[in-house]
Amino acid sequence: MKVTGDSLLPDFMNGDFVLLLKIPFLFKSLKQGDIVVFKHEDYGTMIKRIDLVDKRASTVTVFGTHEDSIDSRHFGPVHESDILGKVIWRVKKVS
Repeated sequence: MKVTGDSLLPDFMNGDFVLLLKIPFLFKSLKQGDIVVFKHEDYGTMIKRIDLVDKRASTVTVFGTHEDSIDSRHFGPVHESDILGKVIWRVKKVS
């Protein structure tokens, strides 16, 4: 997937590409610090860093590193079923 936006600057830049692990049973190992791509009904496809995993509710709290990032502070936790994949590799944008 291609990264759009500045939500995770400086780690992920607009125009970078990421490779996702999309095997659902491996999501059980989601942990703080993982980068995930998910669908949000109001904001579309988003990429964020996991801050907190609530295994009982099957949700994760996600944050961007940019001060203006739209994240769980705005829309609350994300259900694990909305996660498209965990980022396992990044290709930096060619300058």
